[in-house]
Amino acid sequence: MIPFVDLSPGLQNSRAEFEGAFAAVLDGAKFIVGRQVEAFEHEFADFCSSAHAIGVGNGLDAIRLILMGYGIGPGDEVIVPGHTFIATWLAVSAVGAEPVPVDVQPDTYNLDPQRLEAAVSPRTRAIIVVHLYGQPAAMDEINAVATRHNLYVVEDAAQAHGAEYGGRRAGSLGDAAAFSFYPTKNLGAFGDGGAITTNDGALAERVRLLRNYGSSIKYVHELRGLNSRLDELQAAVLRVRLRRLEATNRQRRVIAARYSAGLHGNQIIVPAVADAVLPVWHLYVVRAASRSRLMQFLLDREIQTQIHYPIPPHRQAAYADQSFDSAQLPVTDEVADEVISLPLWPEMAEETVDTVIAAIRAFVG
Repeated sequence: MIPFVDLSPGLQNSRAEFEGAFAAVLDGAKFIVGRQVEAFEHEFADFCSSAHAIGVGNGLDAIRLILMGYGIGPGDEVIVPGHTFIATWLAVSAVGAEPVPVDVQPDTYNLDPQRLEAAVSPRTRAIIVVHLYGQPAAMDEINAVATRHNLYVVEDAAQAHGAEYGGRRAGSLGDAAAFSFYPTKNLGAFGDGGAITTNDGALAERVRLLRNYGSSIKYVHELRGLNSRLDELQAAVLRVRLRRLEATNRQRRVIAARYSAGLHGNQIIVPAVADAVLPVWHLYVVRAASRSRLMQFLLDREIQTQIHYPIPPHRQAAYADQSFDSAQLPVTDEVADEVISLPLWPEMAEETVDTVIAAIRAFVG
């Protein structure tokens, strides 16, 4: 069986380093916002070329805390992509604001900047851009719209650790960025975890309070905050994995290039790469009109695939109480019906990639 993802090789390659990291946490005997978290925050900020990094509980909380830090709440609107994991929308709802979906580009699946300005209203406070599947969105155009309307730009960089746009890394392309360290991410922990990066010192200070019950001094609470702190053990794991991230991202690019070369022109739509963009291929996602049949064909040949994401947020029961104009989201609906994520992990062997390619070519042939 070719799994959709195999974490074991990467874990074994760093086993001794992980064991050393665990020992350092035990020796430090401080498990909440200790030396490991502080060190990781400095290292990750440097990696993203940001002034600040703040470790938090997960990726959804990272977006939520940014919005809280900017005072966004009831009565406000936040523009979001139509095609994304629902966590992007849930963070907006969690602060009491209203998500306003904008359709995505048919080739990159990222927020379409040409449709953005029409979605801005007097209530709009921010734009959340998702660097979906590891490819940064069209940030120059998006930032230009935000500047004209005095809006915050929040990067949902949960799938884009190390991705670049115009030579700059995700996490430094907007006003603030939210990262997830879910175990299957390019930079993954051994459980949930997240971080916020920003060059805004005031926002960073406010988020540090908000993640810790709104408190900087024990039992003194300046804000109505949350309990959303990156775990010390997870920070130790992330420090180990961060040292290998550039190398594993390069391996992902090699695999993605092999997929693209082998599948191009075979009735399968392979992902496009925008100019000035260096993706990190968290997922390699193709489109196929006969998705269900292709997935079953591959499964019969012991090749696992997944769908990211089969039901757009605007069609989820969670948002049944809100009215969305589906006619404004045609690409989102089309993409949701056709996308298939192929197996990909950094240590994936060339022959394994070729087996997947050959099976897909056999199906379309």
